[in-house]
Amino acid sequence: MSEETENDLHSDTPELYIPTGYGVIQNYLRRLDTSPGVYRMLNAKAEVLYVGKARNLKARVTNYSRPSAQHSARITRMISETASMMFLTTRTETEALLLEQNLIKQLKPRYNVLLRDDRSFPNILIRKEHAFPQIKKHRGKRSEKGSYFGPFASAGAVNRTLNQLQKVFLLRTCNDSIFTSRTRPCLLHQIKRCSAPCVGKVTPAEYATQVTNAEHFLQGKSTQIQAKLATAMTTASEAMEFERAAALRDRIRALTNVQQTQGINPRSVAEADVIALHLEGGQACVQVFFIRANQNWGNHDFYPRTGLGAEEAEILETFVTQFYNDKEPPRLVLLSHPVENPDLVCEMLAKRAMRKVELAVPLRGEKAELVENAARNARETLARRMAEGAAQSKLLMGLADTFNLDAPPKRIEIYDNAHIQGSDAIGGMVVAGPDGFIKGQYRKFNIKGAAGKTGDDFGMMKEMLTRRFERLLKEDPVRKSDAWPDLLLIDGGAGQVSAVAEVLTKLGVDDVPFIGVAKGIDRNAGKEEFYRPGEPAFALQRNDPVLYFIQRLRDEAHRWANGAHKAKRSKAISITPLDDVPGVGATRKRALLAHFGSAKAVARAGVSDLMAVDGISETMAQIIHDFFNEA
Repeated sequence: MSEETENDLHSDTPELYIPTGYGVIQNYLRRLDTSPGVYRMLNAKAEVLYVGKARNLKARVTNYSRPSAQHSARITRMISETASMMFLTTRTETEALLLEQNLIKQLKPRYNVLLRDDRSFPNILIRKEHAFPQIKKHRGKRSEKGSYFGPFASAGAVNRTLNQLQKVFLLRTCNDSIFTSRTRPCLLHQIKRCSAPCVGKVTPAEYATQVTNAEHFLQGKSTQIQAKLATAMTTASEAMEFERAAALRDRIRALTNVQQTQGINPRSVAEADVIALHLEGGQACVQVFFIRANQNWGNHDFYPRTGLGAEEAEILETFVTQFYNDKEPPRLVLLSHPVENPDLVCEMLAKRAMRKVELAVPLRGEKAELVENAARNARETLARRMAEGAAQSKLLMGLADTFNLDAPPKRIEIYDNAHIQGSDAIGGMVVAGPDGFIKGQYRKFNIKGAAGKTGDDFGMMKEMLTRRFERLLKEDPVRKSDAWPDLLLIDGGAGQVSAVAEVLTKLGVDDVPFIGVAKGIDRNAGKEEFYRPGEPAFALQRNDPVLYFIQRLRDEAHRWANGAHKAKRSKAISITPLDDVPGVGATRKRALLAHFGSAKAVARAGVSDLMAVDGISETMAQIIHDFFNEA
């Protein structure tokens, strides 16, 4: 690739007139050829307005340079603001499309359509690295060996399906270390959700059959499995093995329940993503339904930024290319609207999937019904969001009026910390904006400094805010991105507010307002007091909507921090010093604890005592002894 940059128009002299518009764009034509590539349009402040691709850069720029061309109002505004352009040439138009999406994601230009919720989706994984494969939820890169089934629309959809699959196929969900350390069946076996391969309750051949059946079900071959289970149940009943027949009956019921929870299961569509767009009032909602193995595995809604007025074809094309930028597309993608460059998009998706991918806009039949169902969901979801957004906007305006902010905040960050007398200290940050809570941007902070060990709440808040804003300053020192908050809400009173003020002053951040929210003298909801630097504390009326709004924000931060603290504490409970001893795995750890009764007793034992344990050689006994008795 090659790049040409034009920055000569810019100057540090504020009085200098910087030309913009058609004339500026025309000046680039003599230096462009017919290569494919990507172009960027910049304003007088060198901010990127738009990133676009072109099969022929010269032809595309020529179109922008003609005042007589029939441009939309959006494009006309963009041209009028353009003061310079940048170009990157590529070998093919597909390369240009991929590069365009990477630049849009990185630069977030005002006039581009942008997918703001770029999340990964969970899968079900049957791991094949063990003699008795484990079934589990998986998210992220497919690096583990095994069979993957998905994507599912949410972790909840995966968990519900896994829960039912356990009842039907009795596959283990525990990890390998727990599996090897079991000496008797766990609770899951007692409630008939695992066949207990860890203690030999099922043979490898029988377990392998169940794994195959689970894979067949996830591939859409459930009727065959039901027939086999029904035959086995009848055979057991005739043989008067009523307990086994009842167990098989329960598994058939669980299998039926899985099928019912899948929702609308298309007969003629084995594998597809159904993508439907609804555009209204400058806002867009895209619904994506995942169809795999003739089963509906759920849906998810997205709200892309529309680039100040883009139309359906551009929005949907940009959404598809950004959505599959880091995801493997299915063999068929059903759309509610045609895209601008279907052949190019198909080529890009095929390159991503390493196989053929078809785009279609169905007009009749079951496929059209699937698209219409997705479009109806998009329409109804956007209507609810717009209604909720109107109410949220009123609350944000009320918040701005109450605390004398310059404008309603677009990003509020709420901070809280949780610990028990300094143990397992953790900080939590939740984020809210015009569309409600932005859960994808919540953050947890493991408190690493002395404040966490001593239970110093002020010190914990200092550490959390220091780490947060140091990272912000490093990643975006000019503060252009929307990651910078407009308001901080701190769970605490004057002490926490002073701690935050000290941190922000030290870092030179003097334009982010912050407010402390304390529960007041009686510590009752409704009697909250608010603190700001250099101002007396004050309270709001008990029936003030702004007060209820702040309570919801604070309670969400409290829930998030407490949940993270409980998870950290639970994890710490299962850890013993033996976990850090080199060469001591699950089997030796189990043998040591069974022999001595506790890790503390192991630490006090001599070499000869350690050698009395099965599996502990003289060399290993010396390693364990030296670990606990270093000079």
